[in-house]
Amino acid sequence: MNKLQLQGIGMTSARTRDRLVNRLKEQGIEDEAVLAAIRATPRHIFVDEALAHRAYEDSALPIGFNQTISQPYIVARMTELLLAGGPLKKVLEVGTGSGFQTAVLAQLVDKLCSVERIRPLQEKAKERLQLLELRNVSCLHTDGGMGWPGMAPFDGILSAAAPEEVPEDLLAQLAVGGRMVIPVGGRNGQQLKLIQRTSESVYDTQIIESVHFVPLLSGTIR
Repeated sequence: MNKLQLQGIGMTSARTRDRLVNRLKEQGIEDEAVLAAIRATPRHIFVDEALAHRAYEDSALPIGFNQTISQPYIVARMTELLLAGGPLKKVLEVGTGSGFQTAVLAQLVDKLCSVERIRPLQEKAKERLQLLELRNVSCLHTDGGMGWPGMAPFDGILSAAAPEEVPEDLLAQLAVGGRMVIPVGGRNGQQLKLIQRTSESVYDTQIIESVHFVPLLSGTIR
């Protein structure tokens, strides 16, 4: 992929990205740094070429392996919630997926640790991150619910997949004063939650809104 393809033309142009950002503002996204990161990230390179013309719609799109690239609104909303407490030095992302959320986050935090259970998705995502010259991201092929103990504690944790209950391993890896943004629930519905660790043993949980994410599954795929 060359620089022209990165910049995009027609349905993938900078003007199309500007329209997306304006829609996000209308939906209540206010953090200018988050909006700038969304504008700067060429979402069309994170989907198959056949879907590139839909890349700047505010919708989730398939990326294979029964996974999706999250809709831009939810990426912006979760990122805004994560950053609302102030700058974050080290963040854990659960579910690299296509790498789009990874790319947005990487522009806004000092160090991003991203885990993914499906190796082919992770390898594609790493190529895209290298293309964008985002060098503050470390990737690990592992069961997402286990987090990344060797890199903990994290100032922030963001999950792009929904467990039925928040994994204890992730709670343990959140630093005191840290924030976790995670969808939780199963077939009967999911809720996006903001969890703040206020002391060694106290976690404050706030329900943000109803969402629909792929489930957080155990095990790995090579």
